[in-house]
Parts: sequence; structure tokens; C-alpha cells
Amino acid sequence: MEVVWSSGFKRSFRKITKKNLQLKNQIINVLPSLKSHKLTGNFAELWSCSVAYDCRIIFNFSEDEKLLEIVILLIDIGSHDEVY
Repeated sequence: MEVVWSSGFKRSFRKITKKNLQLKNQIINVLPSLKSHKLTGNFAELWSCSVAYDCRIIFNFSEDEKLLEIVILLIDIGSHDEVY
């Protein structure tokens, strides 16, 4: 399984870790486990996982037909209010 960072996720990652350097390590450590849950409503196609009390990662699963594997596309990261 491959993890792909969207350009929006990269931008949000730089912004959020600039404010909180300790959060950077927490984010890197949580990515392999992605203790996640499926979202509903307007975000029904997406998934979310918590990094810290007020830090969420929004992502989606997709298939890479060339590589024949599942890809995790990281879409956004930020506080609950920022990502929802």
C-alpha cells in the first residue's frame, strides 16, 4: 500500500507543523496505522483519523491500476474546524 500526499495536504502539513513542531513526529508516526473511520454526509467518500486531540487527517482510498495496489491519498490535515 502506498501513501500519496496531495498538494493541499503538503501545504496544510507545512502550515500546521510550523506552529507545532512536536506535532510533526506525531503525524509521521500515525500515518502507518491510520486508526480511521468513514465519514458521512458531504464527506461520505472520505475517511478521517486523529493524530492528536485537535488534529485530523482526511484521506481517501483508491486503486492504482498500473501498480495493482491500494493507494491512500492524503487530502487535508488540520483542526476539526479546519478540515470539516
